[in-house]
Amino acid sequence: MKNVLSLFIVILFFVSCTENNQAIETTNYDDMKIRIAEIEIDSIHFDEYIAILKEEAANSVKSEEGVLCIYPMYQKDNPTQIRLLEIYENDEAYQLHLKTDHFLYYKTTTLPMVKSLELIDIEAINRVVK
Repeated sequence: MKNVLSLFIVILFFVSCTENNQAIETTNYDDMKIRIAEIEIDSIHFDEYIAILKEEAANSVKSEEGVLCIYPMYQKDNPTQIRLLEIYENDEAYQLHLKTDHFLYYKTTTLPMVKSLELIDIEAINRVVK
């Protein structure tokens, strides 16, 4: 089931991250770093976590040239199960992202809220962008 969800999320990127289509079209497709973060958060921190996550994702896409997409979502029937689709121009862009003030704020502030975290590196099968 996890593999199906991961594949669905990658396909979702190519359909939904249209804001950065021009950047994607000029990116070397083979160099892109695609990752899914599977995060479980403590339910008592849900609203606070979501607010911080939304701000971090928006800041990353807006201010970092190499960040093509950060697409946060949660499971409808289990909102404490957070999924992030992250797509970077390349590994260098990802490494730079990890050093930004807004990411470090997100990471340090939400760390006590997180019950589990799994980072899954993904290889795209096909690029379909409208």
